[in-house]
Amino acid sequence: MDLEISKFLDYLNKQKNYSLNTSKNYEIDILEFKQYINEKNINYLDVDYKFIKNYLMFLYDRKLSRNTVARKLSSLRSFYKFLFNNNKIELNPFKYVSTPKKEKKLPKYLGVEELEILFNTPDVNTSLGQRDRLILEVLYATGIRASELVNIKIEDIDFYRKEIRILGKGNKERLVPFGEYCFDFIDLFLTNGRKKILEKHHKLCDYLIINEQGKKMTVRGVELIIDGIVKKACLKKHVSPHMLRHSFATHLLNNGCDLLTVQELLGHESLETTSIYTHVSNEKLRQVIRNCLPRK
Repeated sequence: MDLEISKFLDYLNKQKNYSLNTSKNYEIDILEFKQYINEKNINYLDVDYKFIKNYLMFLYDRKLSRNTVARKLSSLRSFYKFLFNNNKIELNPFKYVSTPKKEKKLPKYLGVEELEILFNTPDVNTSLGQRDRLILEVLYATGIRASELVNIKIEDIDFYRKEIRILGKGNKERLVPFGEYCFDFIDLFLTNGRKKILEKHHKLCDYLIINEQGKKMTVRGVELIIDGIVKKACLKKHVSPHMLRHSFATHLLNNGCDLLTVQELLGHESLETTSIYTHVSNEKLRQVIRNCLPRK
């Protein structure tokens, strides 16, 4: 089974162009299933519908959420489809197992006042302060993911059109526009702070966002920087890079932007994925009604 798992992960990386994080999640889910079948003394090629039902009960007994169970089921369905396509099994036993309905959690986002506090926290008189402010500005101005942010190269930025070429999930390209605030801080960091960091360490780097050693920033590095800004700003909530993406989408919809445009900007394949933000907008409308109607 280990050899087939290795081949499957290689297939995901090289043919499906999945990110390392996505492939890692597949690997975790499949290895957990491998451990379960080993404990039950079952060959992975002999797994059937009844056995899968017992496995699902095992997962629910662990108090896992429906979303987590659905993800694990999806990983295993894909793995067994791979086995089927490579003539290792005659039937994919996961094909007929229904996926549990996902729980819809409303995305958390920041209000305008909270964003202003966050943006004004980094000291833009320092090189690292300029970089930290730029991280916030780009994430909010474009709605891109942290993984997309750290992969922006200088050559990806069209300063005339104020657009950035983004390489998203599945190596799909899209153009995202940005506004004047973001433009000003890109310009400031490129001509000032970034230049000083690179000169100090005698480095050259193609990427827009760099760490204090002048090297490409990691996603974890971005998360730690935002954690530090939030702590310094004394905001009483956990703020992740993805919350800035949520804020971008929610504020657009609240101010009249159509759902299809938001879908395109976020790089979502499915409109259903983007539609979760309409629930946030609807909740705001309900709040306005509750506050404004004399008879509630």
